[in-house]
Amino acid sequence: MQANGAGQGQNQELPCLSAQNGDTADMTHANGLLSSVNNNSNNVMNNGVPGTASSSSELGVAIKKKKRLSPSEEDVIRLIGQHLNGLGLNQTVDLLMQESGCRLEHPAATKFRNHVMEGEWDKAENDLNELKSLVHSPHAIVRMKFLLLQQKYLEYLEDGKVLEALQVLRCELTPLKYNTDRIHILSGYLMCSHADDLRVKAEWEGKGNASRSKLLDKLQTYLPPSVMLPPRRLQTLLRQAVELQRDRCLYHNTKLDNHLDSVSLLIDHVCSRCQFFPCFRKQFPCFTQQILTEHCNEVWFSKFSNDGTKLATGSKDTTVIIWQIDQDTHQLKVWKTLEGHAYGVSYLAWSPDDTYLIACGPDDCSELWLWNVQTGELRTKMSQSHEDSLTSVAWNPDGKRFVTGGQRGQFYQCDLDGNLLDSWEGVRVQCLWCLADGKTVLASDTHQRIRGYNFEDLTDRNIVQEDHPIMSFTISRNGRLALLNVATQGVHLWDLQDRVLVRKYQGVTQGFYTIHSCFGGHNEDFIASGSEDHKVYIWHKRSELPIAELTGHTRTVNCVSWNPQIPSMMASASDDGTVRIWGPAPYVDNQEFEGSYNYLSFWSKVIFTAKKSSSLIV
Repeated sequence: MQANGAGQGQNQELPCLSAQNGDTADMTHANGLLSSVNNNSNNVMNNGVPGTASSSSELGVAIKKKKRLSPSEEDVIRLIGQHLNGLGLNQTVDLLMQESGCRLEHPAATKFRNHVMEGEWDKAENDLNELKSLVHSPHAIVRMKFLLLQQKYLEYLEDGKVLEALQVLRCELTPLKYNTDRIHILSGYLMCSHADDLRVKAEWEGKGNASRSKLLDKLQTYLPPSVMLPPRRLQTLLRQAVELQRDRCLYHNTKLDNHLDSVSLLIDHVCSRCQFFPCFRKQFPCFTQQILTEHCNEVWFSKFSNDGTKLATGSKDTTVIIWQIDQDTHQLKVWKTLEGHAYGVSYLAWSPDDTYLIACGPDDCSELWLWNVQTGELRTKMSQSHEDSLTSVAWNPDGKRFVTGGQRGQFYQCDLDGNLLDSWEGVRVQCLWCLADGKTVLASDTHQRIRGYNFEDLTDRNIVQEDHPIMSFTISRNGRLALLNVATQGVHLWDLQDRVLVRKYQGVTQGFYTIHSCFGGHNEDFIASGSEDHKVYIWHKRSELPIAELTGHTRTVNCVSWNPQIPSMMASASDDGTVRIWGPAPYVDNQEFEGSYNYLSFWSKVIFTAKKSSSLIV
């Protein structure tokens, strides 16, 4: 594997010596480089391993018989050598380099490394002249010299050598004419009264191995990898491989731990339900755990609180029910019922701190209700005009304002008491979302588009343009992706930054009903949506085909909400008057997975259990 400039021409920078593999005479090694072999020695090798002249001679003959290594093999040996060196196994590295005929890094780079770590700045600066011919960018040497002198300057200051530090600043750093803004900042450190003050203001570890190691890591980025390997390169490659495998896994739904100790490097990562279904079923909301039947009419909306401890559901029966989630059993029970929404409840929005809940009605509803969740009291009932249609709402990130609107041309920004702060005339709003910048509001309208509106400078811009009506949309946590339910088309994923359609998801049945989809799972790698065919569909974000279809509802599924804190919990609201809570598959006897992994026997159990719970993965 080549990376960070590796393989940019094999010339004077080649990591392997010009002699054939194993021809090690008259070559020196320091700090992991090839050790010299003294053929005149009778009993001791350079690396301290006892031996005889005859054994050294036999070793040389054996080495010479080795085939010449390919560039990729040389790279692997160097990576292993660097890793072993980091573990302190220097003698092992010496032997590896001797037998392979490779060197860990260029001799000039080794001298440079040692001088930096020992704080011999004048020698390190001289080493740069030797490295100049090996560096591809002419500006790299200037940047490297700047970093060296900056460390030298800071160490002088920490030692109380103010005059020497001032000399470095005036006569060495300034003449470089590089990064003058940084030089001004460095000059301010002269006013630091003591070493602790300097370390805090400079965000610097202080004189010693820690800061010099960080400096060396920065310096290495300017050197070709054939001269000096990037720091901890083998660990970086292994970590990238683990991340890529997890990234490609369609079923992985656990928190990503990038530490290599958390995984086995001996096997590939697999969450496939076909090969390792036990892993899949422990993570994924694919079975009905609970059916909530307290609503007595169609359930139009459901939404988990931001802290994941509650679920709010809105219904045509004019009520909002707030459910409390048991954090141990993940069972839900009624906590509060909010009544009086004469037109029914078609949309709900939790405030950022979950203190308040706003409820909106269908198209003919001109009212908006703002509830205090803790007390169950109605704080505000807002209505600007009886001709309004307030069907959607979104909270500003500060939790002190919200925006609301509808398809009759209303678009308001209000405070918690319902007082009108700003308004935008003539915008027929279908759905709303406030971005994290606290200024921009995204609104889908009747022109099959999503536009960004800035209430501070009263500017707007087009962001998404579809060919069919956008019934609803939601935004990912990082604000980069938008998930749209598009009439007669289904679920579309847009990149808001690049303003491009990323993917069209297949399977779902979407007509002109308003269906709300969601992101979910750890890192929001999954997408779930209701459907007019009574199913819940789940996709991996990067796969157009569904990885799961959940059955059980008997009418259109209007809304799906994924718990933001419990990635294995999901809720779906349907016209059948129920809310289904989806969770991991029920326990199956572990004997099914021991020995030969009797897959067919296991699946017969799963399907039987699924039929009993009226839910099934396909």
